[in-house]
Amino acid sequence: MNHAFLDKYSNLNSLIHKLDPRTKIITFLLFIVFVITSAPTDYIQFLSYSVIILTVVFLSKVPLGYVFKRVLVIIPFVLLVAIFLPFANKGQEGWIIFGNVMIKSILAVLATIMLSSTTKFHKLLKGFELLKFPKILIMILSFMYRYVFILVDEAQRMERARDSRYFGGEYLRQIKIICNIIGLLFIRAYERGERVYQSMSARGFDGNIITMSKLAYTKIDIYFYIIFIGIIMIIKIWSLF
Repeated sequence: MNHAFLDKYSNLNSLIHKLDPRTKIITFLLFIVFVITSAPTDYIQFLSYSVIILTVVFLSKVPLGYVFKRVLVIIPFVLLVAIFLPFANKGQEGWIIFGNVMIKSILAVLATIMLSSTTKFHKLLKGFELLKFPKILIMILSFMYRYVFILVDEAQRMERARDSRYFGGEYLRQIKIICNIIGLLFIRAYERGERVYQSMSARGFDGNIITMSKLAYTKIDIYFYIIFIGIIMIIKIWSLF
């Protein structure tokens, strides 16, 4: 079972890793808002945001190969949706919308990768909690990350069991077997969820994320806030003229 899912490089020693999770969350959200609200044809602004996020990638010391592999995993899904935009809008406007969606998606994905790759997941959740994000959302993310490995491992065991007992056959029969596997996996996931809930209730879990060390702002966070927000504000104001 491979547990290096999102925060594989969260233990690196870099400027970005040292930032408080709340600093990274707030600047991440600001970056996304500024990117989304950019004009579709303001390519200078997009280039500026690209320089910013690539600078963050460089400062984080996260391998470029890892970052771009993650991008290549997500972008095809965006492309699958955006590819129809030029046909839905006549003339050059359709291609402008297509380019706008792709550029903003790539920048947003890069920012998301940086947030998740430079922060341990439990600290990221604690940052969301301290920023007063909805508790139900935080709990869903927590359980998703904690048990996705178990579900994948369970699915792999079931697949190996199928392969050891099944030697090919009709296509329709294979679909039936796959549907049975999906149904059984759902039942096992539901039963495990019930056991986990009972176990946590017995131990007095109150919904709060507990970390070994308390989160605290430092001078690095203040400087990063000033520099990052100052730069993106200058870019936005410059684009208005």
